[in-house]
Amino acid sequence: MTLTLSRRTFLASTAGFIALHPLSVRAQAGQAHLRLMETTDLHVHVFPYDYYADQPIDTVGLARTASIVANIRSEATNALLLDNGDFLQGSPMGDYIAYERGMPDGSLHPIIAAMNALGFDAGTLGNHEFNYGLDFLTASLAGAAYPMVCANVTTTQGTTPTEDETLIAPYTILERELTDGAGDTWPIRIGVIGFVPPQIMNWDRQHLEGNVQARDIVQTAAAYIPRMQAEGADIIVALCHSGIGAADPAEMMENAATALAALDGIDAVLTGHSHLVFPSDDYADVQGADIAAGTLMGKPAVMAGFWGSHLGLIDLLLERDGDGWRIVSHEVEARPISSRAEDGTVSALVDSAQPVLDAAQADHDATLAYVRRAVGQTDAPLYSYFALVADDPSVQIVANAQSWYIAQMMQGTPDEGLPILSAAAPFKAGGRGGPAYYTDVPAGDVAIRNVADLYLYPNTIRAVRITGAQVKDWLERSAGMFNQITPGDRDVPLLNSDFPSYNFDVIDGVTYRIDLSQPSRFDSEGAVANPDANRIVDLAFDGAPIDPAAQFIVATNNYRAGGGGSFPGADGSTIVFEGPDTNRDVIVRYIVDQGTISPSADANWSFVPLGYTTVLFETGPNAAQYAGSVAGLTLEPAGDTPNGFALYRMTL
Repeated sequence: MTLTLSRRTFLASTAGFIALHPLSVRAQAGQAHLRLMETTDLHVHVFPYDYYADQPIDTVGLARTASIVANIRSEATNALLLDNGDFLQGSPMGDYIAYERGMPDGSLHPIIAAMNALGFDAGTLGNHEFNYGLDFLTASLAGAAYPMVCANVTTTQGTTPTEDETLIAPYTILERELTDGAGDTWPIRIGVIGFVPPQIMNWDRQHLEGNVQARDIVQTAAAYIPRMQAEGADIIVALCHSGIGAADPAEMMENAATALAALDGIDAVLTGHSHLVFPSDDYADVQGADIAAGTLMGKPAVMAGFWGSHLGLIDLLLERDGDGWRIVSHEVEARPISSRAEDGTVSALVDSAQPVLDAAQADHDATLAYVRRAVGQTDAPLYSYFALVADDPSVQIVANAQSWYIAQMMQGTPDEGLPILSAAAPFKAGGRGGPAYYTDVPAGDVAIRNVADLYLYPNTIRAVRITGAQVKDWLERSAGMFNQITPGDRDVPLLNSDFPSYNFDVIDGVTYRIDLSQPSRFDSEGAVANPDANRIVDLAFDGAPIDPAAQFIVATNNYRAGGGGSFPGADGSTIVFEGPDTNRDVIVRYIVDQGTISPSADANWSFVPLGYTTVLFETGPNAAQYAGSVAGLTLEPAGDTPNGFALYRMTL
């Protein structure tokens, strides 16, 4: 395959339709415009479809990204399409293939089929490629019509990385021909090398331990660059499935893209893993990152979001340098497939490319049947009608799944053996969502699409290490959900309407009571407002008062662990584990593993009695069927609100 196309023919064929990129127009004799296109973190999102919600969506899908690819190729005289990993797992389609259809001999994975249809030039592995085991990975890669590379995952290790036997080829040299500004063609050798976070050895220990090993990204790159140059690579492109982190390299760092870019011999970096966009304001204050220039350590770099949300573009103006090429200038952007208006509405910017849809249509249809079919059973209903006033089954199942996952991830780490708690909050709890905005899954079959009811957001799993004192303050912050109640009050509002339900964390693994006669210790922004207030009383672990100095692991999500909601003990500095999986995926895996789940709330928290005091709160009309089964509460209907909520009276 070559990229040869005469400039005159190209211009004639596109006249009046698509304008050439300025670098293609500007190129002189001996100069050529080369466009590098990146996809990353596709996670098996071929169709613009949300399988959890079971409805089309405009913000995702390789089929949409493919339409941009077609336009981009038309704008450039020379182009390469590269994938930066995490393509094999991360949506129900990926689980359907791995757990149901399988990869029998001669079969083609739908994401590979779609990528073949789009004509990728090369790709690398992401950490999620290992989630289903090495046999599944090998069978899936067998269908790729383009080279796959990864330099830092080895089957045997030598003294230096270049002496290793790697799981797949560490790099490839793409031999292409470039059309210059005068319409002449010249050969070029483009080196493409790939990397994955070495943390795969922890994240997928059960699949990898004893089978492969992982090396440091930067050290591995430094060893291979001279070899690639010796083999005639004119430029070297790093497919770095690793985030944009510290500029100074550290041993076995997870987010190594910045430090990698600093190496002599690396000409461009395609990065990912973090599900963000570069260049963007997300990286405005990161050392070594220049969002105006689109560079890391002075090298052109791009990160193309996730799930096909963007196509990453690095445009290079190359110039002949003897028998080789050098980069004269560059431009970088991440081009989106959708836009969001000021009112929050989202619209697609491109249509889906039919050949990509066709490549995965049969497996898409089978996935729809899969998500609508039971993957497990629940022996109790899952509902959130009373999630803000009592321990709740819909929150309980999330907490159970998070604890189950983090317990596995802590094995073999310095934190193994520390008590594991789990923080979870109700997401669908009425409020601005309206009186129907509640989780309500009856006992019996649980389908994958039901998980969207349990966990609305595509957060990723995290664990933090905090003290018993921080556990108490975490709960004090959460207790801002409630208004202060004076003992003896009658029919006063219980819930603070300005407090979002997703900040009402229940911590499972401890027991406690909430004294509503006390003011909230924290204000709405999380700042200490009443330092002497103590709403959280009788806080106990394993039946004994919690030790303020004891250490605990708390399973949570990336939003909370990174400081979302301003919770004590969760400011980003206490994170001990950053999981590669979404909390939704953790819940699905838990249900599949358990077969039958028992989500009945364990009533580990309650209110301190305040004498004959009554409060009112709103919930959904369908709460009536469960009102009599909420342990420890005296509830009675109190009418309906004008906006359709059911009003309940509770005696404290």
